[in-house]
Amino acid sequence: MKAPDFSDIYQKFAHYGREHPQLQTWLARLPEQLDEALDTRRHPEFHGWWQRIQQLPEIQSAEINLKASAITAEKGLQADGQPLTSSQQKQVTGLLRNLMPWRKGPYDLHGTYIDTEWRSDFKWERLSTHLAELRGRKVLDIGGGSGYHAWRLAGEGAEFTLCIDPSPRFFAQFAAVKKLLGKEGLPQVYHLPLGIEALPDKLEAFDTVLSMGVLYHRRSPLDHLLELKSALRPGGELVLETLVVEGDESTALVPENRYAAMRNVWFLPSVKALSLWLRRAGFDNIRCVDLNRTSSEEQRATEWMTFQSLSDFLDPENPELTREGYPAPLRAILLADKPI
Repeated sequence: MKAPDFSDIYQKFAHYGREHPQLQTWLARLPEQLDEALDTRRHPEFHGWWQRIQQLPEIQSAEINLKASAITAEKGLQADGQPLTSSQQKQVTGLLRNLMPWRKGPYDLHGTYIDTEWRSDFKWERLSTHLAELRGRKVLDIGGGSGYHAWRLAGEGAEFTLCIDPSPRFFAQFAAVKKLLGKEGLPQVYHLPLGIEALPDKLEAFDTVLSMGVLYHRRSPLDHLLELKSALRPGGELVLETLVVEGDESTALVPENRYAAMRNVWFLPSVKALSLWLRRAGFDNIRCVDLNRTSSEEQRATEWMTFQSLSDFLDPENPELTREGYPAPLRAILLADKPI
């Protein structure tokens, strides 16, 4: 079986490493990190997922849309100039179903509409108008899942977008989407199956860094903020999206056990407390640009994610509470700058 090919990202690291030496440092470690991340002894299921991706048709060119609510590819042509047959389109659907569950999206790929658990386009619409101009920027999306927001960032002109997420399944989903978008005319969007721990200290290589839906999974949220700051160049912009609660600068919810059925939730601060944490971490120009109660229209079970979802995690008698009795999910988006 053909192994994942990371040669393109290695070349990009070497290129951008002329300006940002720590990328060269990371490049030296990267092959070993990736071998460990995709070791089939640790992740035996990855072998099957990668086989499915190899069976997807080779798309030479397609009409793609990275600005629509769904990342879209249509009118795909193969290397011989022929469109996909109806049989191949059905094959695409079946192979993509083998990569379920699909969490973030949606995608519309040659007649297969992947209705993901999260309508990530809702969050994008709330965020996108507040971002700094993306054209020409290098962007890092931490914990970006299968890469939906990475494609949307590229659609707005980001020069180079890197999504990292330690899940091999999400890496496989990204690879499947990228293959179906075709070989011609794709922007520089890449995915590494790694967590933030893989980044070297004082990387300072990215103009924009996103951490969306990650902070509450970290045992030490202040350390996470410092890691994000370390990845940013001076003057760069942080995009931080996380679960919050109402309250003042001293308010933070620490769940006793689970929160909305999730075990690994540690801290849910108020917006004011989170702003204080960001100031303590050394950020300035901190502003909350969105505060939104998660709805069952935005997060729900679908035929592409058939497990329990938001409605199952709320108190059936009072949807303003989780089934554990905590306030129902409230999400905030904060932007902040790294001082020059």
